[in-house]
Amino acid sequence: MRLRNDAIADALDRISDLLEAQHGDRHRVRAYRTAAINVRSIGRPLDRIVLEEGREGLLRLPGIGKRIAALIDEFLHSGRMAMLERLEGQVSPEDLFAMVPGVGEELARRIHRTLGVETLEELEIAAHDGRLEGVRGLGPRRTRGIRDSLAGILGRSSRRNARRRRWSEAQLTPVPAEAANQPGNPAVRPDVAILLTVDSEYRRKAHAGVLHTITPRRFNPENRSWLPVLHSEKAGWVFTALFSNTARAHEYDATLDWVVIYYERDGEEDQCTVVTERNGPLSGRRVVRGRESECAHLYAAGERV
Repeated sequence: MRLRNDAIADALDRISDLLEAQHGDRHRVRAYRTAAINVRSIGRPLDRIVLEEGREGLLRLPGIGKRIAALIDEFLHSGRMAMLERLEGQVSPEDLFAMVPGVGEELARRIHRTLGVETLEELEIAAHDGRLEGVRGLGPRRTRGIRDSLAGILGRSSRRNARRRRWSEAQLTPVPAEAANQPGNPAVRPDVAILLTVDSEYRRKAHAGVLHTITPRRFNPENRSWLPVLHSEKAGWVFTALFSNTARAHEYDATLDWVVIYYERDGEEDQCTVVTERNGPLSGRRVVRGRESECAHLYAAGERV
């Protein structure tokens, strides 16, 4: 049990080191470093605290805020921290999907190539709305097994449960635009104007060569450090942006166009992809995938980002 605490502290230290090397906010660097020190000094195993008190027990520990508590909870339930893998340039949709019982490496690649989904949450939605059954090699029975496995994996984290509820509620009750970013709203997410500003800042600095680069594990046979990463904070949100390094991005020769933006606030994290629209009235414009109508309203209002 003591080794589990040390492993968590090591991961938090690694996040701190990577954020510092990638020129992340110094307060975030200090927060992860302080949390690592505190985790090592705690006399009780963290998994015992979570078992007995839930995530609230983590929040009562010194130096552990909502975001770090969510990371610790993720590690205790899955043995990994997606944020750390992302900072190291290692995470990929195929890697995530291959972890699901019933999905091997080849099927994971086929799912990502066919559906273009990027996260376990998106995969779960596809398993429920019928798209997953359309992937070659998958039928109703196998899809049902994958759906059940995903329910178990995603059900371990209250943060992920919140996202699943948010998606389900969104299918039934549209959230008014003026209420979308009110505190406590389950569909809270950054305005598209902020996301497009982060996208613009990232691409400008990436092409100027002023950002720290990481060495992605995938699609990088020369083992080059080529993938720029940006850490930024705006309007209370913490952002990490980097070019998409997925099989789909390489297939469409879009690795220097598609930008994946991860955003986090108060322990809740999600992501989006910003691309250059190729068709329709927004052709040539930067748009947030899935939020094209909001981008169209933004551009129609003459907003510049």
